Formats: sequence, C-alpha cells, structure tokens
Amino acid sequence: MNYFSLYKKAPNTTFEDAVVRGLAPDKGLYFPESITPLSKDFIENIENYSNHEIAYEAIRQFVGDEIPEKELKHIIEDTLCFEFPVVPVDTDISSLELYHGPTMAFKDVGARFMARCLGYFNNQTKNPQDVTVLVATSGDTGGAVASGFLGVKGVDVVILYPSGKVSDIQEKQLTTLGQNIRALEVEGTFDDCQAMVKKAFLDAELTDYMKLTSANSINIARWLPQMFYFFFAYKQLKNKSKKLVFSVPSGNYGNICAGMMAQKLGLPIHHFITGTNENKVVPSYLKTGNYEPKPSVQTISNAMDVGAPSNFIRIEEIHNGNFEELKNNLSGYHYSDEETTAAMGHLLKSCNYIAEPHGAIGYLALKNYLKTNNDVQGIFLETAHPVKFLDVLYPGVAETIEIPPQIKAVIDLEKVATQISEYDELKGYLKA
Repeated sequence: MNYFSLYKKAPNTTFEDAVVRGLAPDKGLYFPESITPLSKDFIENIENYSNHEIAYEAIRQFVGDEIPEKELKHIIEDTLCFEFPVVPVDTDISSLELYHGPTMAFKDVGARFMARCLGYFNNQTKNPQDVTVLVATSGDTGGAVASGFLGVKGVDVVILYPSGKVSDIQEKQLTTLGQNIRALEVEGTFDDCQAMVKKAFLDAELTDYMKLTSANSINIARWLPQMFYFFFAYKQLKNKSKKLVFSVPSGNYGNICAGMMAQKLGLPIHHFITGTNENKVVPSYLKTGNYEPKPSVQTISNAMDVGAPSNFIRIEEIHNGNFEELKNNLSGYHYSDEETTAAMGHLLKSCNYIAEPHGAIGYLALKNYLKTNNDVQGIFLETAHPVKFLDVLYPGVAETIEIPPQIKAVIDLEKVATQISEYDELKGYLKA
C-alpha cells in the first residue's frame, strides 16, 4: 500500500515512511492510494471473529507486506488488551465505551498501535536514528501517547499542552511518567500548541538536525486503527436489521474520519453525526457550505476545543471533495456548556448512566438526529472515563465515582513540565 499527500505536491510513499514522517514533505496529510472493501461474507458473519481477527482484516491492506503477518498480529494483540462494550442507554440509543484502556481514553488504541509500529521499524533498521515524536494535545492525546510510547527504544516523546486548559488528571497522565516522555506546558490554547508543532515540521533547520514525527491523528498509524471500534460496535449489535448511525463527539475529526474509512471498507453504517461544543466550524460548514476555521474557545468539553480541525481534509477526500455527498453522510450539531451539563444530568437521572461532557454532547447530537429520522438505532461514543472530568461533571456525581487503578497509579506522582510561550523556545528545547 502506498500513500499520497492530500496537498499533492510530494512523492507517493510507503506505509513505513508515512508513519515515520507523520506529514508529507509538502506538509500535507497522507492518505491511502486505494481502499478495497472487505468481503460481504466477513461483514455478515462478523460475530464469528475475535476482535483481534477483525482488527487484522481491517488494517492489513493499509500496512501491506511492510510488517509480516505474524508481527502485525502481535502488534494488534498488544494494542487491543481491553474491552469496548456497547451499553444500552435509552430507546434505540447505546453508548460505545472507549475508555477501558491504560489511560482511560479512546486514543489508547491509536497511540499503542503507532508506538508498536515505530518500535518494529526501528528494530529492523541496521543503524536506527532516534525519532522524536512531537505532539500537541487538548486533553487525552497526551496521556495516551505518553503511555503508548513509554520505554519504546529509539523514540523520544515531547508533548505540548495548553496551560490550565486540561483537567488535573489529564495533566498528571502526561507529565509524570519520565523516561523518554517530556511535557511542555504552553501559555496559550490548543491551537497555539498545534501551530507550534506544524511550524516545527516546516522548519528545515530543525528537521535537518533531528528526525521528527507526529503522534496526533494526522499520523496514519494513529488515525487508521480507530476504525477498529466501529467494527467492534457493529459486532455487538443484537439487531442488525435497523439502520445504524454513529454520533461522534469531534475535535480534530480523526475519530469520525476513521469511522468513515470503516464505512468505505463495507461496514453498513447509514449515517454519521458530529457533535461539538462552541467550536462549531464543521456544523456551520454543513449548514452554509463555507469552511471557516476560527480561534478555539475554551469549554468544559476541552478535548473538542479545536478551531482548525486537521483531519477534515481527509473527510473531504473520502467524499471526493463533493459537498452534497458529504452532507448526505454527515449531520452536525453544537451545544453550550449549559446544555452539556443538563445532558449529563438527564443521562444520570433518566437513564442511570454517568457520562462525561464529550459523551454527553454525542448523546445530545444523536437525540437531535433521531427527532426527524425513524427506524434507526444510534450509538454515541463515550470517549473518556468520567473520572477525568471531576470538576465539570453534573453536580454531586464526582463524589460517587471510585478512582480507577489506572488513575491511582499517577494521581500522586509529581508533575514535571517545562513552561514555554513561543516557538523559538520549543525549537531551542528540541535542539538541546
């Protein structure tokens, strides 16, 4: 499998090179040259396969022969060491819980898969050059990347996060592990962090000096494995005759884009819904046809505080750059903090379900869609454990939540982070 840049000003390349580079030389996102649907027999009999077997079938064409079958299956088994339960919540509505992994966030899948791919490629190189993974986070990406890459030989990780704009637990997960993991606390927003990372990849003086790659969902090895849990959810459906819609709380749009790739592979998904907060670039685009990135706004659903979603260009590619085709496959809604808090309260009182802000927005968006669409069943993605958002949960809920062992392991560790505010400080830190 080869990959091309969506800016189309760089040579096509291999899976390995795309993973190691992160971005193409022209700074475009990589995209696979072809997408071959899986067999209908496989989809129709998906409940007869294990999650590991499903993941292998979904990903193998995108890896090709660059990782041998035995090694790829081992990477998948090591990546998928936890469950992905579909939990009934309301009439025709279920939650897909993606927070049962090491850092209790959906990004554990992509981070672990990418780390193990990089580790494999490094082990196959006679004279390996250390790779620095440079990543911006608005919340859970940092912790998942830190955990996924911890101790991986030949890989250093530098995580940029906005000061005061991630939860206390999220901050502990990305600042306390040590070893090959380093954290930079940026005075600014997530957009500022992401702009610094992109500028670093454009800085020839820096990229000539060191080997940089990204572990945000712009990297194909972080993005593509997120297809897996859409397959896992479909496998668990008790009634496959009803049309299936997924409601995905969205920030950088890698997650929902991966779901659309699963759809391209033949998974019978009828429609996608994006729910977001006041950072409503995509819902506005779907209404007006005008795509206008804006500075991000801080909200209680901080992982979605993204004003310029990187992966939206991939979503456009999947839909052949056709606005009407995209609009027929994607609906968009946005909500205030007050509406989000009210939704968490409704889920608790009426459905006996504890949701965090991102999942609550996914639920709200799904409810809106179901008002005018009949004979469908919906799944909203619960992307992180509520314990990560104790200070913004519905009043009284925080006191009832038991701290999981994954969180207890880091909560009392000492934060270690270097404060920066300008790109030159990042560049100097990396060169030092």
